[in-house]
Amino acid sequence: MSDIIVWLAWIGAIAWPLLLGFALWRGLKRGRGPGWFGWSLIGVVSCAWFLGVWAVLWEPQQLVIRRVEATSAAWSGAPLRIGVISDTHTDGPHMGIGRLNGIIDTMNAEQPDIVVLLGDFVGGSKAIGERGEGERKEIADGLAAFARLKAPLGVHAVLGNHDWWYDGPTVEAALTLAGVNVMDNGRMRISREGGAFWVGGLADYESKRSQPSYGVVLGQQADDDPPVPEGEPVIVLSHWPDAFAVAPDRVALTLAGHSHCGQVNLPVVGRPVAVSEGSRRWPCGLYEERGRRLYVSGGVGVSVMPVRFGQPPEIAVVTLRQR
Repeated sequence: MSDIIVWLAWIGAIAWPLLLGFALWRGLKRGRGPGWFGWSLIGVVSCAWFLGVWAVLWEPQQLVIRRVEATSAAWSGAPLRIGVISDTHTDGPHMGIGRLNGIIDTMNAEQPDIVVLLGDFVGGSKAIGERGEGERKEIADGLAAFARLKAPLGVHAVLGNHDWWYDGPTVEAALTLAGVNVMDNGRMRISREGGAFWVGGLADYESKRSQPSYGVVLGQQADDDPPVPEGEPVIVLSHWPDAFAVAPDRVALTLAGHSHCGQVNLPVVGRPVAVSEGSRRWPCGLYEERGRRLYVSGGVGVSVMPVRFGQPPEIAVVTLRQR
């Protein structure tokens, strides 16, 4: 459906100027102008044409780099530059391997200390068994492309709901093969000269293994990995911003995606669509509640409708400092 909308937008983008030009030429040739009603109709249709071209064909192809400064009392040691990429939907409209490689190159040029990928690597809601061979290859090629990401402290990821609708273990295996550390209620200690810290990743709400739990991520419930010691700083990755509602005070920063910043942000009206309660409460950007910090990425892809208006695709570099 999304591809059909894009094709119709291209047809309209080309057809309307040609049709308008032809109609005006015929009218002038016959010595007749459009008149008041005609000009009004032309104005309305031209406005709709412009908005459609902007929202369907132009803005979704853009890329904004958000540079964000975040401070936290739960952080210690040197500042940390975190590269954030979310919601790539690699097989979705406006993406493709060429654009994805360009996004990766742009992130590499920012030289972050660490890169985090916040889920929804796959577009659509069909399971792997319902996809054709070409579609599966497109997804596999997109996942393999993340091997090109470079960061001295590694590339870390969580899966999103679209990944689990497709096939979570397949997406996880492909990312792992690309050198990405994928976490599903997991954690890892990272050593560096400016002070060690922990990175944890929450399970997705659609995960077939478990539900997201800060307690499990921090090791407050028994598992095979050592818990996060008291006093050591930790950042947590989540696909959904909803999980932030129960974030412990000791988590210096939660990073989330999923919302797409609503994809559409209208003047006065604001964002008419929210994909979850958390996306409505924390739609986009940096938030602080009771000293806890959250950054929600608008992501780079589109979902459901192939549109962006007032919310261009984005990657972010979040610099986390001690307060």
